[in-house]
Amino acid sequence: MIDTHAHLDGCEEPPEALLARARVAGVERVITIGSGIDSCRAALAIADCEPGVYAVLGIHPHQAGGPEAERLPELRELLLHERAVAVGETGLDFYRDWAPNDRQRSLFAAQLELAGELGKPVVIHNRDADSETSAALAGFEEPVILHCFSSPGLVELALERGYYLSFAGNVTYPSAEELRKAARRVPANRILAETDSPYLAPVPRRGRPNEPANVVHTVAALAAARGEDAAELAAQIEANATDAFSLPVVSPAR
Repeated sequence: MIDTHAHLDGCEEPPEALLARARVAGVERVITIGSGIDSCRAALAIADCEPGVYAVLGIHPHQAGGPEAERLPELRELLLHERAVAVGETGLDFYRDWAPNDRQRSLFAAQLELAGELGKPVVIHNRDADSETSAALAGFEEPVILHCFSSPGLVELALERGYYLSFAGNVTYPSAEELRKAARRVPANRILAETDSPYLAPVPRRGRPNEPANVVHTVAALAAARGEDAAELAAQIEANATDAFSLPVVSPAR
């Protein structure tokens, strides 16, 4: 099993403790996210030390209004690392609105250009910016992963363009029937699952810091919503992540 999105450097507990519990739960691979250059360096350091860990590196839209947005040359160098598998999370956040919208747009465009140059997938953060996010991604030719998918109105477009939809712990919440409906519509080869640790802990861990081991609960909820076997869906998600991020193929357990 794989957790396709975790902020290991942002968790209170050390990565080695979180990853040990994840492995006991059957989560053998984790993609950790760098948000800003120092966080990207921390993500790569974890990936270097821990088997089965890979890094996605980017500058978050919340950081678009500050000096971090000027560090794109450093980001480019870090993305050349062999454990760096995608650019992100990048995108637009007009809900929190912690950075001016024009600066968010510029940073998003620059990171899409960088991903295209390097032939890397992008991991997209989108809140209250469906139309502008879809417009910015039009014509982008590398794989697109819609992280913590929470925009049911984008399902049709996402499926038309062949994007990956990644569901987090909020799909398990009682009030999230619209997300579960969206999950039912996603083709088997385009669905992913994540924790977004330390955020969005799923039922039955809600109210506690999230961690990669908890992705098993999200996968179980997705399987129930889709009327599928949880183990089979977990294997499908593993295969999808391998394709999306160009990860090494894992040999089936004997």
